[in-house]
Amino acid sequence: MQLTKTQETLEAFKKFVIQQARTRLSKERKNVSKELYNSLDATVKAMPNSILVEFEMNDYGLYQDKGVSGTEKKYDTPYSYKSKMPPIKPLAEWAKARNIRLRDEEGKFKKGNYQTIGYLIARSIYRKGIKPTLFFTKPFEQGFKKLPQALAEKFALDVDDFLAYTLKEDRLK
Repeated sequence: MQLTKTQETLEAFKKFVIQQARTRLSKERKNVSKELYNSLDATVKAMPNSILVEFEMNDYGLYQDKGVSGTEKKYDTPYSYKSKMPPIKPLAEWAKARNIRLRDEEGKFKKGNYQTIGYLIARSIYRKGIKPTLFFTKPFEQGFKKLPQALAEKFALDVDDFLAYTLKEDRLK
């Protein structure tokens, strides 16, 4: 039995979640390098007795979504910094992409020591954590609320199609 209408509904769910998550990343200005944005993907896999929807994103996307508690500031998240600071190199590259620079005592921009900026940002994140954005969680929950009704309707249509096909085959015998 082919569950084409059911699979189409799950494809629409997948597309909705990814599109809304990308929109939220852009609106919340969490999209400087577009790496996380471009890494958002999903597949709908039909198997003999089930259908699976599997979402994917860069590893750090989970921390952007759920947040991370720092040593001084806590969030409602399963993740926290305890003894290890975030990596400095990606933060230095992020600062460079955003043209964040330090100033000297005279107020002039210092020549780009992005490693120092990366360290300062890493230390701040270690202490203050990463505030949850829920850029993925909210669209997923929003789409999932509508999913049971839509799946029930489309599955019923798939069953109707299957019964019509089966009855037609029986008449032809």
